[in-house]
Amino acid sequence: NLALGGGLLLLLAESRSEGKSMFAGVPSMGESSPKQYMQLGGRVLLVLMFMTLLHFDSSFFSILQNMVGTALIILVAIGFKTKLAALTLVVWLFAINVYFNAFWTIPTYKPMHDFLKYDFFQTTSVIGGLLLVVALGPGGVSMDEKKKEW
Repeated sequence: NLALGGGLLLLLAESRSEGKSMFAGVPSMGESSPKQYMQLGGRVLLVLMFMTLLHFDSSFFSILQNMVGTALIILVAIGFKTKLAALTLVVWLFAINVYFNAFWTIPTYKPMHDFLKYDFFQTTSVIGGLLLVVALGPGGVSMDEKKKEW
């Protein structure tokens, strides 16, 4: 539900129109709008959802998966190289999701089918939210936006 909430928050932020200025064509003085904070909130909710996908095993691949995923999701959360990090995370999560949560290979009468199906669609909702970040960008409250001011 967190990823869905984050994705919906990102969509709502994108659909909000910017407030009209009293003077047309005059740039604003860097005031922040609710849209920017909604985009930040959407990114943070995606991070919280991603944290539920972490599995703490002692296998090498599990540790590698957690380290790469955590590094990329931190970049998305702080808004540094956001589009590239989110796109990389989409590809990473998609590959892992298809490999580990292949519920279609297990007969429907076994309980593991339902568990894998739930995990598959949970990960798919995170991927959908990350695709929104790729399409819409990080928003105004991000390191990418602050770099433009420097």
